[in-house]
Parts: sequence; C-alpha cells; structure tokens
Amino acid sequence: MRIGSQIRRFLIAALAVVVLLSALCWRMGLGVLWSYVLGINLAAVVLYGFDKLQARRSGARVPEAVLHLLALAGGTPGALLSQVLFRHKTRKRSFRTVFLLVAVLQAGAIAAYLLLRGG
Repeated sequence: MRIGSQIRRFLIAALAVVVLLSALCWRMGLGVLWSYVLGINLAAVVLYGFDKLQARRSGARVPEAVLHLLALAGGTPGALLSQVLFRHKTRKRSFRTVFLLVAVLQAGAIAAYLLLRGG
C-alpha cells in the first residue's frame, strides 16, 4: 500500500470520528463550536490510543501526518493528554518538534484573537 493512500484512509477515518463525536456532543445540547472542540479532541485520543495499540501489535500504524493534522485542527489538548496517558510519541524528537510548533502556533493565534477582541 502506498503511503499516500494510507494517509488518505486514516484521514477519512479521523474525519468520520470527528463528525460522529461532534454530532453526538451537539445532540447533547452543546453549541457547534464546543461540539467540534470536543469531537476533534476525542478523535485525537482515540487515534493516539489506536496507534499505540498498533505499535505494540506491530500492526498498521496511524501516519504521523494524520496525528499532526488532528492537532493542527484543534486537537492539541487531546493529543497532549494522549501522549501522557498512553506514553506514546514522547521520545521521537522530530515528532515532538512538529507537535511543539503546532502548539505554539495555536497559542499565538489564540493570544492574538484575545488581544484583538479585547482591543
């Protein structure tokens, strides 16, 4: 299987998880934004957990690009929680560097939004 098709398959699966979890949160009465935030973070936890399980079993892994895209799409808190909870993706320096850049980018965007909104 080509790496491109594997990433595409996992991205579609991740999107399905996000949509289903977000819809469930929305049906429980949460607003659209909070439903999305919970959905994307729960999807991050699920996919990190699945990837850790697959790593132990030597099975098909979730591509790192998919994990980074989940974080970039708003799943950074869930990804960070999963890294601690599952002790997963904590040693690989290149992964940690990209993850840290995503987190700093998001923190900067939130800070800029709050500054502009308050001013």
